[in-house]
Amino acid sequence: MTKVGDLLDHAVAGLGGTRREGQDTMAQAVGSALDSGVHLLVQAGTGTGKSLAYLVPSVEYALRTGERVVVSTATLALQAQIIDRDLPRLTKSIAGELGRRPTAAVLKGRRNYACKHKLEGGYPDDGAGMLFDQGADGAAGRGGGNPTALEAEIARVRSWAKSTETGDRDDLMPGVSDRAWAQVSVNAFDCLGAKCPLYDECFAELARGRAGAADIVVTNHALLAIDAFGDSQVLPEHAAVVIDEAHELRDRVTSALTGSLTAAVLAAAVAAGRRHTQVQEGVLNLLETAAAGFERALEACEEGLVRVWPEALQAAVVAVRDAARQVVADIGGGSERASEAEAGRQMARARLQEVFELAERMAEHGDWDVVWVARSAYREQETVALVVAPLSVAGTLRRGIFEDATVIATSATLALGGRFEAVAASLGLVGPEAPRYDAIDVGSPFDYAAQGILYAASQLPKPGRSGLGEEALAELVELVEASGGGALGLFSSRAAAAQAAQALRERTDLTVLAQGEDTLSSLVRRFAADEDACLMGTMSLWQGVDVPGRTCRLVVIDRIPFPRPDDPLSQARTQAAAQRGANGFMAVSATHAALRLAQGVGRLIRSSEDRGVVAILDSRVRTARYGEFLLSSLPPMWRTESPAAVRGALRRLRG
Repeated sequence: MTKVGDLLDHAVAGLGGTRREGQDTMAQAVGSALDSGVHLLVQAGTGTGKSLAYLVPSVEYALRTGERVVVSTATLALQAQIIDRDLPRLTKSIAGELGRRPTAAVLKGRRNYACKHKLEGGYPDDGAGMLFDQGADGAAGRGGGNPTALEAEIARVRSWAKSTETGDRDDLMPGVSDRAWAQVSVNAFDCLGAKCPLYDECFAELARGRAGAADIVVTNHALLAIDAFGDSQVLPEHAAVVIDEAHELRDRVTSALTGSLTAAVLAAAVAAGRRHTQVQEGVLNLLETAAAGFERALEACEEGLVRVWPEALQAAVVAVRDAARQVVADIGGGSERASEAEAGRQMARARLQEVFELAERMAEHGDWDVVWVARSAYREQETVALVVAPLSVAGTLRRGIFEDATVIATSATLALGGRFEAVAASLGLVGPEAPRYDAIDVGSPFDYAAQGILYAASQLPKPGRSGLGEEALAELVELVEASGGGALGLFSSRAAAAQAAQALRERTDLTVLAQGEDTLSSLVRRFAADEDACLMGTMSLWQGVDVPGRTCRLVVIDRIPFPRPDDPLSQARTQAAAQRGANGFMAVSATHAALRLAQGVGRLIRSSEDRGVVAILDSRVRTARYGEFLLSSLPPMWRTESPAAVRGALRRLRG
């Protein structure tokens, strides 16, 4: 047995687990990839124990070679699990076999750490920064708070900052609103860096220092993207990267490289320039005039993809770019003084620099970017934005991540339709200049055919665009009644989830929980604690919900999760695929749907004791030509289209 195999056995025994064939196969493959330098894609089904399967060879490699390994995750939950639970337990169980105790550190974006300088009044009060930060209290389940509540939250953070060793927002319990956190933290643009008088005490810099001394660094996909594509190095030097939840990487990187301009953002940048810099009024007036022209031109545009640029919009973007460039040049590089005035100047310059860079990117609007007009309403006030995003991040990922390190990418859903090519292409591993990679599917220890039923309600009409039809609602109610609750509903829209919750409340006596009525974490806890409760929600529940046992014995999916037909980025990517001679629908929409559907179906079987039914209320999964591609991307459950058979199975599960 290899060294990795021996260590895995010690680790499994130390953790009180049992040896799993898929886990052993994955660990050996990861160890070989690290030694050979050949990239590796690993599909590891639920229950494989993939965290241990990549951590054991990563720790062994780091200690044997002296090289650092970075582990990147898509979610904070998995990041916390690895750094707080998996690595400490692993280290304890195999330290005696390694010669020394391996070290590990977690590293997040600067905005995740409290800023001591800001807490001590080193930055001017400037609410404009919230326009540049995309945090949303509502989406996170936190209240924005009134001024009194906001002051109380900030006071609590100030008190906590005196005792915390990390300054990490996730270590603050209970948490605070995004609005409050924005008052006590800075992003990378606003940070004074080495000029800050508290630089040596900075929580973010201390975290970077710990990461620079660690064998294993745990981070997230967004920071991995910033390190790979930004102007400065964020992560410490490393020889290998393990990307867990790799199916999320493309979208996370796309999000990190997406930006938008609005009239409010431009106004805030001008206001910051007036308040915190010595730039001549005439120069700022030029930007203000350009901003007004941009607002008029943008208001006149229709929502959606900008295929042919209106002359007025093109001229307005160029005017904003030129004026912002002049303002940034006039601000200059700043002084060495770390005063409040210098902090304000840095904040203003950061906002104006971001405006310039976005406007310049939009003005060029090359084939590598997609630009669209987005309209949104909040409290009856409409906002119009010009948004720019990369058409593809494949080449960017290839150059930024795969050229500089050996990459292990793993997930429960990487082989779509039984093949790795679609995911590999999205990561930049396909094409004449692509690096070599290996791919393996280590399966799952679960007996899906015996543990789960996949029910396709092929008798239902094709879903409409206006929520759930009466036939689908009636089917949902009958399925939930047969199971006696224990149902997780995954819906394509908030309106459909609300419709389902209302129907269940009106037609059954079951406890029905609905997304939006409480924080997501609280809803999941309440669902897990009640065997007969039902939880209805949207895309936030399609991934990451881990509720094993009888509590979740029925998963209902209302429709195939295709991207919205009016989504500009999907439209542009579909068109680009067609121009390459590919089937645009299959390359973009069907691939997206297969990935999301697999994640949703994966909520059912979470342990070897679980039994249950996944019901898909979209008849197209059986009647459409692409249906078999979608089904072949799912775990191999026993399939049926018989309403009677599935209701009988649910009644037996209920009993």
